[in-house]
Amino acid sequence: MNRREFSASMFLGLSAAALARGVMAAPAMAAPAKARNIVMVHGLFADGSCWSEVIPLLQAKGFNVTAVQNPLTTLPEAVDACRRVLDRQDGPTVLVGHSFSGMIVTEAGVHPKVASLVYVAARAPDAGEDYTALAKKYPTPPASNGIVFDGDEGRLTEESFIRDFAGDLPKEKSRALFAVQEPFKKALLTGKTTNAAWRQKPSFYAVSADDRTINPDLERYMAKRMNAQTIELKSSHVSMISHPREIADLILKAAG
Repeated sequence: MNRREFSASMFLGLSAAALARGVMAAPAMAAPAKARNIVMVHGLFADGSCWSEVIPLLQAKGFNVTAVQNPLTTLPEAVDACRRVLDRQDGPTVLVGHSFSGMIVTEAGVHPKVASLVYVAARAPDAGEDYTALAKKYPTPPASNGIVFDGDEGRLTEESFIRDFAGDLPKEKSRALFAVQEPFKKALLTGKTTNAAWRQKPSFYAVSADDRTINPDLERYMAKRMNAQTIELKSSHVSMISHPREIADLILKAAG
């Protein structure tokens, strides 16, 4: 066996072992291309204003920043809303997602204008992966018990929003955020990604160590699987509001 055949055999053997364990990490990525555009997507229980603490910090550095208004209807419609914003960018772009919108970043992130990805306490499924089944491997976070439905629309109760979603914010701040909470449609939760952009693009992840909406150990697992440059903040689920400087710094890293 020559050296090339040996190397190929080793790679296939390692890949098979990883697949047998149900884990196939993304390959190491090159440094991200320099970007001047930032596109941010919000998740459940929020709207685009959840980025209002981070946006001015990035604008002060000369970046063009856009917050997508996620319709929270179905995954394809949410991805389309993101793609329309990406189409308008004039060059390399950092795509940032919080919470559920990690699904959107993972799917839409293959867009040719996306240079790198940033996940903020966000879902990061693989292509075709059942995220719900993945999440069930970890203890259920408390916020899941605070979701109520009015017919087809779901939302968090005020008690759960303040305690489990935005627990490290002053109460008056979390109540103001609760007031702009956008309900989501049940159909949104049934969508699966067909792409895994983090397998192709440099990725960055901010873990919220005190998260009560997504299990922090699940966040750590997803960040490790994608070989993301990772920071960990002692934060609730909304680290972009309680720790805007650290999130802005991570996005600046992703912008090269």
